[in-house]
Amino acid sequence: MSTTSTASRVPLWTRGDTNAFFGLAFNILVNVLTLTGLMIGVVGLAAGDVLGTVLPAIGVAMVLGNVFYTWLALRLAKREGRSDVTALPYGPSVPHMFIVVFVIMLPIALATKDPVRAWEAGLAWAFVIGIIVLIGAFVGPWIRKITPRAAMLGTLAGISLTFIAMRPAAQIWEAAWIGLPVLAVILIGFVAGVRLPGGVPVGLAALLLGTAIGWIGGYMSVPDVSAAARDIALAVPHQRVDLLLAGLSDLAPLLATAIPLGVYNFTEAMSNVESAAAAGDDYDLRSVLLADGAGAVVGAALGSPFPPAVYIGHPGWKAAGGRVGYSMASGLVIGLLCFLGLFGLLSALLPLPAIVPILLFIGLLIGAQAFRATPRVHAAAVVIAIVPNAAAWASGLIDNALAAAGTSAAEVGNAALASAGVVYEGLLTLGHGAVLAGMVLGAITVFIIDRRFAAAAVACGVGAALSFIGLIHAAQVGWAAAPQVALGYLLFGAVCAGFWWLQRARGEQPTPAPEVDENGDPVVPAPRTEVDLTAERERAAASTP
Repeated sequence: MSTTSTASRVPLWTRGDTNAFFGLAFNILVNVLTLTGLMIGVVGLAAGDVLGTVLPAIGVAMVLGNVFYTWLALRLAKREGRSDVTALPYGPSVPHMFIVVFVIMLPIALATKDPVRAWEAGLAWAFVIGIIVLIGAFVGPWIRKITPRAAMLGTLAGISLTFIAMRPAAQIWEAAWIGLPVLAVILIGFVAGVRLPGGVPVGLAALLLGTAIGWIGGYMSVPDVSAAARDIALAVPHQRVDLLLAGLSDLAPLLATAIPLGVYNFTEAMSNVESAAAAGDDYDLRSVLLADGAGAVVGAALGSPFPPAVYIGHPGWKAAGGRVGYSMASGLVIGLLCFLGLFGLLSALLPLPAIVPILLFIGLLIGAQAFRATPRVHAAAVVIAIVPNAAAWASGLIDNALAAAGTSAAEVGNAALASAGVVYEGLLTLGHGAVLAGMVLGAITVFIIDRRFAAAAVACGVGAALSFIGLIHAAQVGWAAAPQVALGYLLFGAVCAGFWWLQRARGEQPTPAPEVDENGDPVVPAPRTEVDLTAERERAAASTP
């Protein structure tokens, strides 16, 4: 069968796309509901501005972005002659939602008593994020080439297990009588691969079951649905370059977070593309980064301070049966909901514990992939790459808990926290720039396991440089931002350099791990045939003088 004939028969929709659609669409739905509440309830922006400008801008990004990634999947299917290509998932970046609200917009809103000024700053911040990602499109492929897979997938596993899986897990157990039956359907259908009676899509069955239990058990409220229905209104996207330019006029204070978060964006996208490649779909990283950067820039010009990005979870949607159609359908549906103002109605109809189990499933799958798609001897590198994200998650929980009590870690003091067994200062330092830090630590550990001590020393030098300028292990970008950590990496590198010298003196060679396939099994070279041996003998004879 030729490549063209195979690609021409790639279906735009499969039964598996229905599964993946319900998972991805409701994932994005929860995120958009969250950012809507943050803009209105935390920043204090008028509901009319949020529903009439911010959400339509997000809707435009969702439609254009997901259609683009559907096209990218069709192009990959045509190039490789396959019909099982899965499109990359795409939506508003979750970490950035909270950072732009609490780190950028809220302080300005409190200081100026003007939420519009805060909105302007958020737009400028998102615009800078997009520019940095666009620049990253030209260096990202090179970084991906030299970074070990265990480092990239390990840091991705850290994000998925903490920021993606832990919150949904907690939300499930807040209403376990709704969430656990839904989780059972997802695990049985997606993980065990059991076909449901009548071929009902797993995602749809799980959502309907949880919604039915929630309504029958009194978890949901009819008056809430009636109130939400009254808020439905058509919103047309329109440009807000005036707000963006006003925010850019005072850009300097925003760069301290925009630069490291822009770097975070393109390194996370790089890890997500590597995760997709490990699952069998090798996308062009430059195309992905250009799309993500353009989405942030266009969104900011239309009034959205929430940069979109390729989501973690491609292997999960692939395992659920998603192919090319689920991404485009998710983007179109979310866009329509944004334009019609239907998010309030859906949140009143669908219980949250019926939606979030799919996120826990994605977190579990990404965590498992990090170990399965890397050489077994690199397992320690995967774990150490997870650790910085776990530290960032833990320090964030501590900060939020103290803020809810009306205080902060600075007011309580490190000594008091340490006496209570909370190593806050170390968690905070380790967790700053967690994505980059995880990749650096994972790479160093891979090189050490492979006894490539010179490469490990170079990676330590990179860690020292990134720490010194504040891209990792520091609260903000600046000269000598974390000098003690930088010194630690330099001394780490000196130890590796010493072992490299000892290795050379002994005449020893590095022992790189074998290549593995998508199942984690070593790639064994095909046995040589008699034809191969004859050709070798002929080449040897021809080269003999």
